[in-house]
Amino acid sequence: MLQKPRGTRDFLPDEMEARRAVEWKLREVARCFGYREVCTPEFEDLELFTARSGDGIIEEMYVFEDKGGRKLALRPEITAAVIRMYINEAKVAPKPLRWCYFADCFRYERPQKGRYRQFWQFGVELIGSDTAAADAETIMLASDMLNATGVTYELKVGHLSFMKNLVKDLDPVMQRKVRAHLDKKDYDGLNATLESLNRTDLAASLTALVNTRDLSEAFEIAGAIPEKERFEKTIGSLDASGVKYSLNFGIARGLDYYTGMVFEGFAENLGAENQILGGGTYRLAHLFGGDDVASCGFAIGFDRVMVSLGD
Repeated sequence: MLQKPRGTRDFLPDEMEARRAVEWKLREVARCFGYREVCTPEFEDLELFTARSGDGIIEEMYVFEDKGGRKLALRPEITAAVIRMYINEAKVAPKPLRWCYFADCFRYERPQKGRYRQFWQFGVELIGSDTAAADAETIMLASDMLNATGVTYELKVGHLSFMKNLVKDLDPVMQRKVRAHLDKKDYDGLNATLESLNRTDLAASLTALVNTRDLSEAFEIAGAIPEKERFEKTIGSLDASGVKYSLNFGIARGLDYYTGMVFEGFAENLGAENQILGGGTYRLAHLFGGDDVASCGFAIGFDRVMVSLGD
């Protein structure tokens, strides 16, 4: 008897009704914030993803050649495709652009609870606004969307400038390695790497930064950061709007195109694989031949939300 491919699922009517109900709630919140839905192809040129993440991501993707010999890939995420679409179709459109999407993605990795080879994301991209208000809007939208689903979660907000200020005297290769350790929360690896450079002082500073939840203390550890005023305005807007969050300066993002504010959401009942949301400010369009437009966005792991809700 033929079985479904590993890492995929069948959804019976009751399951689909539950999923559609949560999806509808997410769409309604996005619509109320003025975000309109877009759609991109399920497969793209392979270069679209290697340009932003490097060739190492190929091992995690479904890659194939079509009959014309073109190298293509099933999309592992959607942000790159949306920015490609912006460059192709909407770069002269009035900004900011408020776009959202709900679609399936594909990664070739070991399946486990809440982590599948075919999975769904609800994402948001705010393109063409480079302000504290835009940063705050994106976080507020993420919070409202998660609240609408009924999932119990913790929202963490940080800024890459603190970490970047501490590691700025390292060479670029080592900076990326340090960010990768922090992104994976591999603190043993981080300490080992910095000890090999005889930089136990930097290891101590980064550990202190990761552990603090106080903004004033973070400034004392990292020194003056170039976006201090903007980040303070962002935090002020979140406080004024009543968003529940905690500061976390250990959010690193291992990819170079993330530029400033970053945030993540974690469900309380999913164990180790508990991240259900990730986002931040980024500049990606220039990697694909477009203008250097500022953007801010996030993606919600829809399947993990459903597992957290008891699906």
